[in-house]
Amino acid sequence: MRKTLLAFLATAGLLLATALPASAYEPVNIVHTEHVQAGPYGITVGFSTWPLRAMQSLDFTFIPDGGLDGKTGTLTTMGPENAKFGRPQPLARHPRKREVWGLDIKSLKTSGDWTFKFDLAGPAGPGTGQLRNLAVLEQPGPPMGLSWAISTIPLIGLAVLIFFAWRRTRARLRGGGLPA
Repeated sequence: MRKTLLAFLATAGLLLATALPASAYEPVNIVHTEHVQAGPYGITVGFSTWPLRAMQSLDFTFIPDGGLDGKTGTLTTMGPENAKFGRPQPLARHPRKREVWGLDIKSLKTSGDWTFKFDLAGPAGPGTGQLRNLAVLEQPGPPMGLSWAISTIPLIGLAVLIFFAWRRTRARLRGGGLPA
Protein backbone atom coordinates (compact mmCIF):
# COMPACT_ATOMS: atom_id res chain seq x y z
CA MET A 1 0.00 0.00 0.00
CA ARG A 2 2.83 2.38 0.89
CA LYS A 3 4.61 1.71 -2.44
CA THR A 4 1.40 2.30 -4.39
CA LEU A 5 0.77 5.61 -2.63
CA LEU A 6 4.38 6.69 -3.18
CA ALA A 7 4.16 5.79 -6.91
CA PHE A 8 0.88 7.71 -7.22
CA LEU A 9 2.34 10.82 -5.55
CA ALA A 10 5.46 10.65 -7.73
CA THR A 11 3.34 10.38 -10.90
CA ALA A 12 1.09 13.27 -9.81
CA GLY A 13 4.17 15.38 -9.01
CA LEU A 14 5.69 14.73 -12.43
CA LEU A 15 2.43 15.58 -14.18
CA LEU A 16 2.09 18.86 -12.32
CA ALA A 17 5.75 19.78 -12.82
CA THR A 18 5.65 19.21 -16.58
CA ALA A 19 2.21 20.74 -17.23
CA LEU A 20 3.08 24.36 -16.49
CA PRO A 21 1.64 26.49 -19.32
CA ALA A 22 4.17 29.31 -18.98
CA SER A 23 7.05 27.13 -20.11
CA ALA A 24 5.05 25.40 -22.85
CA TYR A 25 5.01 28.35 -25.27
CA GLU A 26 7.77 30.60 -26.41
CA PRO A 27 7.04 34.33 -26.30
CA VAL A 28 5.88 36.24 -29.36
CA ASN A 29 8.87 38.03 -30.91
CA ILE A 30 7.90 41.00 -33.07
CA VAL A 31 10.51 41.66 -35.75
CA HIS A 32 8.69 44.27 -37.87
CA THR A 33 5.90 46.81 -37.28
CA GLU A 34 3.68 49.03 -39.40
CA HIS A 35 1.50 51.91 -38.19
CA VAL A 36 -2.14 52.37 -39.30
CA GLN A 37 -4.45 55.28 -38.53
CA ALA A 38 -8.06 54.11 -38.03
CA GLY A 39 -10.02 57.31 -37.51
CA PRO A 40 -8.98 58.74 -34.13
CA TYR A 41 -7.04 55.56 -33.21
CA GLY A 42 -3.51 54.64 -34.10
CA ILE A 43 -2.74 50.91 -34.41
CA THR A 44 0.70 49.32 -34.48
CA VAL A 45 0.63 46.08 -36.49
CA GLY A 46 3.42 43.68 -35.53
CA PHE A 47 4.76 40.68 -37.44
CA SER A 48 6.79 37.79 -36.00
CA THR A 49 8.44 37.07 -39.39
CA TRP A 50 9.64 39.51 -42.03
CA PRO A 51 9.45 39.48 -45.03
CA LEU A 52 6.08 37.75 -45.21
CA ARG A 53 5.73 34.62 -47.32
CA ALA A 54 2.59 32.81 -48.50
CA MET A 55 1.60 29.68 -46.53
CA GLN A 56 4.10 30.48 -43.75
CA SER A 57 2.70 30.54 -40.21
CA LEU A 58 3.38 33.67 -38.20
CA ASP A 59 1.96 35.79 -35.41
CA PHE A 60 0.25 39.14 -35.95
CA THR A 61 -0.24 41.63 -33.12
CA PHE A 62 -2.50 44.68 -33.22
CA ILE A 63 -1.71 47.29 -30.56
CA PRO A 64 -4.00 50.32 -30.41
CA ASP A 65 -2.48 53.52 -29.02
CA GLY A 66 -3.59 53.89 -25.40
CA GLY A 67 -4.26 50.18 -24.86
CA LEU A 68 -7.32 47.96 -25.32
CA ASP A 69 -9.54 49.38 -22.57
CA GLY A 70 -12.95 50.42 -23.90
CA LYS A 71 -12.11 49.55 -27.49
CA THR A 72 -13.50 46.87 -29.80
CA GLY A 73 -12.80 46.18 -33.41
CA THR A 74 -12.92 43.88 -36.40
CA LEU A 75 -10.32 42.85 -38.95
CA THR A 76 -11.01 42.09 -42.61
CA THR A 77 -8.20 40.58 -44.67
CA MET A 78 -8.21 41.16 -48.41
CA GLY A 79 -5.80 39.31 -50.69
CA PRO A 80 -4.44 40.31 -54.06
CA GLU A 81 -6.96 42.16 -56.25
CA ASN A 82 -9.00 42.87 -53.07
CA ALA A 83 -10.40 39.34 -52.89
CA LYS A 84 -11.89 38.97 -49.40
CA PHE A 85 -10.68 35.97 -47.41
CA GLY A 86 -13.48 35.32 -44.97
CA ARG A 87 -15.82 37.71 -43.25
CA PRO A 88 -14.74 40.39 -40.81
CA GLN A 89 -13.50 38.79 -37.61
CA PRO A 90 -13.55 40.43 -34.20
CA LEU A 91 -10.20 41.50 -32.84
CA ALA A 92 -9.46 39.25 -29.87
CA ARG A 93 -6.56 39.07 -27.45
CA HIS A 94 -3.52 37.19 -28.68
CA PRO A 95 -3.39 33.78 -26.92
CA ARG A 96 0.27 34.16 -25.87
CA LYS A 97 0.51 37.95 -25.54
CA ARG A 98 -2.66 38.79 -23.62
CA GLU A 99 -2.12 42.56 -23.39
CA VAL A 100 -2.70 43.08 -27.15
CA TRP A 101 -5.01 41.93 -29.91
CA GLY A 102 -3.61 39.41 -32.35
CA LEU A 103 -3.69 36.32 -34.50
CA ASP A 104 -1.72 33.25 -33.45
CA ILE A 105 0.15 31.17 -36.06
CA LYS A 106 -1.85 32.46 -39.02
CA SER A 107 -0.74 32.11 -42.63
CA LEU A 108 -1.67 34.12 -45.69
CA LYS A 109 -2.86 31.87 -48.52
CA THR A 110 -1.40 33.49 -51.65
CA SER A 111 1.40 35.80 -52.63
CA GLY A 112 0.77 39.38 -53.73
CA ASP A 113 -0.27 42.66 -52.12
CA TRP A 114 -2.62 42.18 -49.16
CA THR A 115 -4.77 44.71 -47.30
CA PHE A 116 -5.79 44.59 -43.63
CA LYS A 117 -8.90 46.68 -42.91
CA PHE A 118 -9.58 47.70 -39.30
CA ASP A 119 -12.94 48.90 -37.98
CA LEU A 120 -12.60 50.18 -34.41
CA ALA A 121 -15.05 51.59 -31.89
CA GLY A 122 -14.11 53.22 -28.63
CA PRO A 123 -14.43 56.31 -26.43
CA ALA A 124 -13.44 58.65 -29.29
CA GLY A 125 -16.05 57.16 -31.65
CA PRO A 126 -15.77 54.79 -34.61
CA GLY A 127 -12.79 54.65 -36.93
CA THR A 128 -11.72 52.78 -40.04
CA GLY A 129 -8.23 52.29 -41.38
CA GLN A 130 -6.33 50.09 -43.79
CA LEU A 131 -2.83 48.69 -44.03
CA ARG A 132 -2.42 48.57 -47.81
CA ASN A 133 0.20 46.99 -50.07
CA LEU A 134 1.41 44.45 -47.53
CA ALA A 135 3.79 42.50 -49.77
CA VAL A 136 3.57 38.71 -49.39
CA LEU A 137 6.26 36.76 -51.27
CA GLU A 138 6.01 33.30 -52.84
CA GLN A 139 5.67 30.23 -50.62
CA PRO A 140 9.04 29.03 -49.28
CA GLY A 141 10.33 25.59 -50.20
CA PRO A 142 9.17 23.24 -52.93
CA PRO A 143 5.67 23.44 -54.46
CA MET A 144 2.87 22.01 -52.31
CA GLY A 145 2.13 19.09 -54.68
CA LEU A 146 5.75 17.93 -54.63
CA SER A 147 5.86 18.20 -50.82
CA TRP A 148 2.75 16.04 -50.49
CA ALA A 149 4.08 13.49 -53.00
CA ILE A 150 7.35 13.11 -51.08
CA SER A 151 5.58 12.87 -47.73
CA THR A 152 3.39 9.97 -48.93
CA ILE A 153 6.38 7.73 -49.78
CA PRO A 154 6.58 6.26 -46.23
CA LEU A 155 2.83 5.59 -46.27
CA ILE A 156 3.10 3.73 -49.57
CA GLY A 157 6.03 1.72 -48.18
CA LEU A 158 3.99 0.79 -45.11
CA ALA A 159 1.05 -0.31 -47.27
CA VAL A 160 3.35 -2.52 -49.39
CA LEU A 161 4.88 -4.04 -46.24
CA ILE A 162 1.45 -4.82 -44.77
CA PHE A 163 0.28 -6.33 -48.06
CA PHE A 164 3.25 -8.74 -48.30
CA ALA A 165 3.01 -9.65 -44.59
CA TRP A 166 -0.71 -10.36 -45.02
CA ARG A 167 -0.08 -12.56 -48.12
CA ARG A 168 2.68 -14.49 -46.36
CA THR A 169 0.58 -15.07 -43.23
CA ARG A 170 -2.45 -16.08 -45.31
CA ALA A 171 -0.40 -18.59 -47.31
CA ARG A 172 0.90 -20.20 -44.11
CA LEU A 173 -2.57 -20.43 -42.62
CA ARG A 174 -3.92 -22.14 -45.78
CA GLY A 175 -1.10 -24.66 -45.67
CA GLY A 176 -2.07 -25.66 -42.13
CA GLY A 177 1.04 -24.24 -40.49
CA LEU A 178 0.96 -21.61 -37.78
CA PRO A 179 2.52 -18.24 -38.45
CA ALA A 180 5.92 -17.76 -36.87
